[in-house]
Amino acid sequence: MRKVPIAKPLIGDEEIKAVVDVLKSGMLAHGKEVEAFEREFAEYLGAKHGVAVANGTAALDVALKALKIGEGDEVITTPFTFIASATSILFQRAKPVFADIDPKTYNLDPNEVLEKITDKTRAILVVHLYGQPADMKAFKEIAEDHNLYLIEDCAQAHGAQFEGQKVGTFGHIAAFSFYPTKNMTTGEGGMVVTNDDELARRAKLIRSHGQAEKYLHIELGYNLRMTNIGGALGRVQLRKLDRWNEIRNENARKLSEGIEKIPGLTPPYVDPRVYHVFHQYVIRVEEDFPLGRDELMAKLRERGIGTAVHYPMPVHHQPLFQKLGYEKDCCPNAIEASRKVLSLPVHPAVSDEDIEYIVRTLEELSS
Repeated sequence: MRKVPIAKPLIGDEEIKAVVDVLKSGMLAHGKEVEAFEREFAEYLGAKHGVAVANGTAALDVALKALKIGEGDEVITTPFTFIASATSILFQRAKPVFADIDPKTYNLDPNEVLEKITDKTRAILVVHLYGQPADMKAFKEIAEDHNLYLIEDCAQAHGAQFEGQKVGTFGHIAAFSFYPTKNMTTGEGGMVVTNDDELARRAKLIRSHGQAEKYLHIELGYNLRMTNIGGALGRVQLRKLDRWNEIRNENARKLSEGIEKIPGLTPPYVDPRVYHVFHQYVIRVEEDFPLGRDELMAKLRERGIGTAVHYPMPVHHQPLFQKLGYEKDCCPNAIEASRKVLSLPVHPAVSDEDIEYIVRTLEELSS
């Protein structure tokens, strides 16, 4: 039986050599490889500063702390995302305020955000979900009109573009993740990106014990540094990222060509203004499909096809947020999406034969 995993990190001889070279050097902690990766990643995006950290959640936390988001502040974000987008706000003792999503792109809806702005709102945290950029033209206008910080969660969107500009460069500050299943990886790792010199200075202090220089600590900070091992791995992966994103797009196109002919399944919508990098390829299982979403997942798994649900529960339904008193009935588009979305394999290791097998299997299960 053919096996098609939902995700597969691509580690080749170049990555292995880069890591072995670091191990042989004996310089394993934060050092020149990390600093080179920071420069190269920022240059790739067209940004001024990259600040490497231990993981994507740390990148969000450091970004919010660099902006001095704190107790009593409100940050508007999406309920349809990985929970770290929202819990990073809680770590500041600030309040996440959830606005509903666009039902076609699954990204935060600018019109819904406008309705949530109060005199306590300090920032909008936009997530580029599944690798599709949110409407950054609209969000920039909202942030400027209301004097708000604009934060980009780019954990799933390495190399994605809105109207020809790479995400991570629209707002005041951005956060990336390099977890193994992302479009590129450092094993674990993250990056804070900004064009603001002061925000970059603060981010570097926060990620390294508040040190201005060795043993001179000028504010409260953590140890959230990336290792040279991760930096070396990231530098090699970055050189391959554009090609891998092209393959993801081609795989997505082929999947959609087949799936759009299957009644009851809706392939992903792509905003014509964006370059989508398909971190996830997400279909919707409609009510007229003969199998429910979870039953379809089980049938695909029996046939060796990996699937996942991103995400089975909107953030405001999570027990943590219910304990905090969040209304369960808000954001109906996010609730509906959580009941219908299904992720299929799209990563660069998926072959044409794999795609044909996935589409053929879905056709068989539809009848």
